[in-house]
Amino acid sequence: MCFEMMTHKIVDMLLAHRLCHLFPTFARVFLTRRAYSSLLTDNLLSPSATKSTRGHGGGGSDTLGRRLLSLIYPKRSAVVVLRKWAEEGKRVQKYQLNRVVRELRKYKRFKHALEICEWMTTQPDIKLLPGDYAVHLDLVAKVRGLASAEKFFEDLPERMKGQSTCTALLHTYVQSELSNKAESLMEEMSIHGLLRCPLPYNHMLTLYISKGELDKVPKLVKELKRNTKPDVVTYNLWLSACAKKDDVMGAEEVLREMEKEKITTDWITYSMLATIYIKAVCSEKAKEALVEMEKRASRKERAAYCSLISLHASLSDKENVYRIWNKIKSTFRKMSDVEYKCILSSLTKLGDIEEAESIYSEWESVSGTRDSRVPNILLGYYIKNDMMDKAENFHEHTVQTGVKPSYTTWELLAWSYLSKKRIDKVLHCLKNAFSILEKWEPNVGIIRAVFSKLEMMGDVEGAEQFLVMLRDVGYVTTEIYNSLLRTYAKAGKMPLIVAERMKKDGVQMDEETRGLLRLTSKFCIGGVSTLIS
Repeated sequence: MCFEMMTHKIVDMLLAHRLCHLFPTFARVFLTRRAYSSLLTDNLLSPSATKSTRGHGGGGSDTLGRRLLSLIYPKRSAVVVLRKWAEEGKRVQKYQLNRVVRELRKYKRFKHALEICEWMTTQPDIKLLPGDYAVHLDLVAKVRGLASAEKFFEDLPERMKGQSTCTALLHTYVQSELSNKAESLMEEMSIHGLLRCPLPYNHMLTLYISKGELDKVPKLVKELKRNTKPDVVTYNLWLSACAKKDDVMGAEEVLREMEKEKITTDWITYSMLATIYIKAVCSEKAKEALVEMEKRASRKERAAYCSLISLHASLSDKENVYRIWNKIKSTFRKMSDVEYKCILSSLTKLGDIEEAESIYSEWESVSGTRDSRVPNILLGYYIKNDMMDKAENFHEHTVQTGVKPSYTTWELLAWSYLSKKRIDKVLHCLKNAFSILEKWEPNVGIIRAVFSKLEMMGDVEGAEQFLVMLRDVGYVTTEIYNSLLRTYAKAGKMPLIVAERMKKDGVQMDEETRGLLRLTSKFCIGGVSTLIS
């Protein structure tokens, strides 16, 4: 895993660590067996949870938690389940609903979580606290958007506009990267004495780091220290800012301050330090940091193991990559797709393709997900190393074994065919890629690369076909039309009704367009493409 990707991943994880209303980003949408087991441990789904119900019907394994968590499909209503439970004469307890909401949020089932929160506001016997409204606001933002979250906050009773609800709104601004609104809200919170804990500051640190506004970090940390005490998340974020600046001395100073203030370091602390040292080519210090990091890895901190593997791979330490992988396998009953992706990425980075293929076969034999992101790692390796026959055979094999190609799969194949000038295959792959997505985020790099190859070959039919494909996904620009015209110029042919087509597409001409039209108007008309309507 490259340094920048790792830094972004660790920054994304920092606030999720130890904060009650931020949850793991790698969780599945649907309730997994592991989550179900944890709920049993919490007695949320256990038969004993029904002992307090009135009348009959509360025995067995039928609990409110089970009913709500078994909805799965977003179109089904949590309110219907709650009403039916009440109609059966059974008690609905707030602490149970809060646990259900927590689990639903954890697994990104935000709609049902929001419905439960909204239902609780209609129940006179359920006393809601500011923290409950903070969770509610966060869910409104996720399900209905920022404007609805702001309206929800405005409509709250004044007594509920406290530290927790303001912080939830601040978190929403940070997620939307709205610096002005976030800073204005921080000022209001300061005026009303609501900056009594590090959480709001941690949100702002996350915002500044993600936007690259690193000069604001030291000033914000100083302000935080004046009002409250930094926590481990604060220091980890500060370290991530040092990582962005390649500031080894600054990172070491942060660590010394943590020790002085008796802040308990965690695995993320040493993961950030190792990352900084690796990029600065301080290999021995990086190894020392990884030793400390591994001491803090555990069953409860499972994500640490993947980070360890990636960092050891960055040090080209194959022996420790295998050791940590074997440690994961001996510690946990089953490996996740995330862990298989991690080890495959690390092994391909180290060039150990035979072991990577062996581990892929292992994943293939046990996986129930058939997640295309796992085979894409090997596919990318084959393509990068110009092993085209192997890439094609591997792709066919994955499809036969039930892996559904993703957008990334098709784009990888398109790049490989482009290098071989197999334009028909390139366009076929990109057409498949576009068909998968509801909305395509334009990849300007591949558009320019394809048109560059088409222009070099003078392939006007291919250029026209690619233009139609791009129009179908809603992306046509002046640059694209200029590329089309340059392809015609290379072929010595005159294009038809370009001005009319540009007008219909809502695309403006520039000086290059006009010059290319004048140039190509001197050529003979080529074969009329069936793609021109």
